[in-house]
Amino acid sequence: MPVSTQDKRAAFRKLHETGCFVIPNPWDVGGARALQHLGFKAIASTSAGYAWTTGRPDNRVTVDDVCDHLTALCNAVDLPVNADFEGGFAHKPEKVAANVARAVKTGIAGLSIEDSTGDRENPLYERAFAIERIKAARAAIDADDSGTLLVGRCEAFLVGLPDLALVIDRLNAYAEAGADCLYAPRIRSKEDISTLVKAVHPKPVNLLIDFPGLSIAEVADLGVRRISVGSSLARVAWAGFMNTAREIAEQGTFTGLGNGFRGDLNKMFGA
Repeated sequence: MPVSTQDKRAAFRKLHETGCFVIPNPWDVGGARALQHLGFKAIASTSAGYAWTTGRPDNRVTVDDVCDHLTALCNAVDLPVNADFEGGFAHKPEKVAANVARAVKTGIAGLSIEDSTGDRENPLYERAFAIERIKAARAAIDADDSGTLLVGRCEAFLVGLPDLALVIDRLNAYAEAGADCLYAPRIRSKEDISTLVKAVHPKPVNLLIDFPGLSIAEVADLGVRRISVGSSLARVAWAGFMNTAREIAEQGTFTGLGNGFRGDLNKMFGA
């Protein structure tokens, strides 16, 4: 019997209470089902990974596209799905709230809101305005008592502003505004990770790992509650595709085809 949306959301919140878990980021239904087959307890969408499947760059898909995509992911698996909801697909808090309300109806168990503007000259929303956007998202989630988990994201390191004090200040403000989980992509050193976790305690922290080096055990020891991989799985898949296709196009040989997955995909998806 399929797992209900309510049960998925309850399970997702439970995962954030203790320990450390990984939410890998598939970009389509097949990937989502494969990750469930491998035993992961939750998954998260990837804005970039999904955009590339449509032949568009990251941040160039619409809220309609994303809500359809999230609905498909949620319907495909019995796992909680956390939505990479970019900046809410709007600037003004009231429009963010309207879009968040739409996203909640797709069946997601969690949703993140970023504070980046897309403007190179002013890459982050002004602090007070960013807080209002989080408050608006919180109100939209609470309007129907959905239990969807809200993730507050500070994009400072990602947009070229590696100021840990700024990140901590913003994330604590987002927590006060209603964020259940906190996330600052591109923080990588053990020292910074540990400092961040302690500074925002007891709120759980999501860590992006898009580079080799740290293990789950090491990250857990630093107090991180959950790990996501962003667009990294998609990039690995694209690397295999592009390298092999380039070999065929440029060299006229097919050696890369020998590196294909040898498991029985038909059997896995049939099950």
